[in-house]
Amino acid sequence: MGDSKFNPLEASATLKSLTFLDSGQVQMIDEALAALGDYGELRLIVEKGRLRFLVTQKSFDALKWQPGALIDPVKRIQT
Repeated sequence: MGDSKFNPLEASATLKSLTFLDSGQVQMIDEALAALGDYGELRLIVEKGRLRFLVTQKSFDALKWQPGALIDPVKRIQT
């Protein structure tokens, strides 16, 4: 997925030709996809013809589970 080389000229031309999303929304979607990790879903919610919400759902592989792996590392430090 992220194996291709980034070409700023191609990205700029692509962003200029977008009809539904703006560049900030594309960046937000990319950030949400990166945060999902190995497994997850990203749903785009459109209201009145505009992107209104991003809904993320992170999944975990039950066969690779390790104790404490589901706890948020920031929360683990605070407790």
